[in-house]
Amino acid sequence: MTWVDLLLAAIAGVWAGMINTVVGSGSLVTFPTLLALGLPPVMANTTNNIGLVPGSISGTVGMLPEVKALKHELIRLGPLALLGGLAGALLLLWLPSSAFDTIVPILIAIGCILVVLQPWLTQKMAARAGRLAAEGRPPSSRKPWWPLPAIALSSTYGGYFGAAQGLLHMAILSLAMPDESWPRLNALKNALASIINFTAAIVFILVAPVSWPYVGALAVGSVIGGQLGARVGRRLPAVAYRVIIVVIGVIAIINQLVK
Repeated sequence: MTWVDLLLAAIAGVWAGMINTVVGSGSLVTFPTLLALGLPPVMANTTNNIGLVPGSISGTVGMLPEVKALKHELIRLGPLALLGGLAGALLLLWLPSSAFDTIVPILIAIGCILVVLQPWLTQKMAARAGRLAAEGRPPSSRKPWWPLPAIALSSTYGGYFGAAQGLLHMAILSLAMPDESWPRLNALKNALASIINFTAAIVFILVAPVSWPYVGALAVGSVIGGQLGARVGRRLPAVAYRVIIVVIGVIAIINQLVK
């Protein structure tokens, strides 16, 4: 390990911090970088997770007003993110890395499709609510139940590997809260990802092999990237979010299929 290796890891951390804050999937940059620098797969995964935690927190702090606007949803979904992150981290230690190879591209593809179809699905749900109201049967004001198991599952995946977990979270949140702005949903996604990654990081620190010099390099880079990403993410329109998510999703699918 040389200072050039650490510099490369830090640069990858900057990019990952930006990508994670805007959409997610920053691990598609840092994980292959760590592998190229010579770390074994499991150590690269644990090092990557711990190193990007400060960036996740940095991005969340950078969009704190948006997070506060959805604090009730964070209180509702946060415990599921914590439990999912813990379960995913334990699965990484118990299962071979090939266990999710088949399902991951499918999950990412489903997430991309849901993001693309979100305006149409929202329109259909609004039309149905209008018909029920016209018939004197207003729709239930209760929150839908399905986001709870969906977030729990996507959080488990996030604790296990995490690449494109933000994409899955955004797909779920945009359908569960169609009236919310995308910057707010993105901020909530960042907060959930921080919980997931922090929880998994604690497990990895206690029982898994970690390269601490690379953790430090990733941490410094990801904090810088998280702040830059927060500034960009606050200004992006909904269409831009969808385009970025789909592009990142396609890259993630190709990455999973060819590795």
